[in-house]
Amino acid sequence: MDEIVKKLAGLGLPGVILVILTVTSGGSSAAVAATLTALGGPFGILGGIALLGLITVVGDAVAGYGLEAIVTAVYKERSKTESVEVLLKEIKNLSITEELKLKLKNELSSEVSNVV
Repeated sequence: MDEIVKKLAGLGLPGVILVILTVTSGGSSAAVAATLTALGGPFGILGGIALLGLITVVGDAVAGYGLEAIVTAVYKERSKTESVEVLLKEIKNLSITEELKLKLKNELSSEVSNVV
């Protein structure tokens, strides 16, 4: 088991996700392949594998900058092309702390104030 753990630890978060996929699918390789295919959307299993790679990139960014900074930057960027009202409704339904929701709402509201 130690050898498996070392190899999965080397994969980082995607390794953990792969373990979770395997366990939830009952250990069936066909079920894991089907799940990766579903995650990959129109790109199939290759898209699912690419998604695991993307998770690594996002995980590294969050570790480096912090969740609050990343989420705030994403919503500031989205506010350039999307309605702030729609984004505020979206934030209301996010599974994050009320404190972070308030910070995001204040940030977007200040973006609107700066434009007007």
